[in-house]
Amino acid sequence: MDVRSQMLPAAEAAARIVLEIPAGTLDAPTPCPDWDVRGLVNHLILWSGRGEAAARRAPVTGPGEEHDFTAEPGWAERFAEQARTTAEAWQDPAAWDGNTSLTGDKEGMPAPFIAGILFVENVVHGWDLAAATGHEARFSPEIVRAAWEQVVPMAEMSRRYGVFGAEVPVPEDAPLLDRVLGAAGRDPGWKP
Repeated sequence: MDVRSQMLPAAEAAARIVLEIPAGTLDAPTPCPDWDVRGLVNHLILWSGRGEAAARRAPVTGPGEEHDFTAEPGWAERFAEQARTTAEAWQDPAAWDGNTSLTGDKEGMPAPFIAGILFVENVVHGWDLAAATGHEARFSPEIVRAAWEQVVPMAEMSRRYGVFGAEVPVPEDAPLLDRVLGAAGRDPGWKP
């Protein structure tokens, strides 16, 4: 499954989830033990903006990880707009050439790897937010297949660097989204 073709649908799915976050749930726990809903939303907003800069090979600008985007009015709508803009930036074939960086590091990493990270963030953290706020994460079969194809090869390195938690065993006949989540260190049955 071509990740490029699924970047925009995954961003739109994540945006729908963020737009559905009920008022008063920003302090709710998420499947990410280090983040509540607010922290996870802030993470998505920050890295989505940096993902656009990476696609365009633009300098990293704006606030850092300590910034609370949710303290600003219209944060959910801004995320939806940024997620779409970032996915659209990755539609340019040139975005996939060479190396790029989410942090401004001059050496960077292969652009397809960076795009894969951004794609998986929308799917896995989209699911995290849906689970934390009592919503269903609605991803098309094409998005889920592309997520599987991204998560499996990056899982071991992601666990080594603390990006993914320990693999959660999921039956081989479970829905593919559950298997993606298990590979990314999530319990598909997690409840707040």
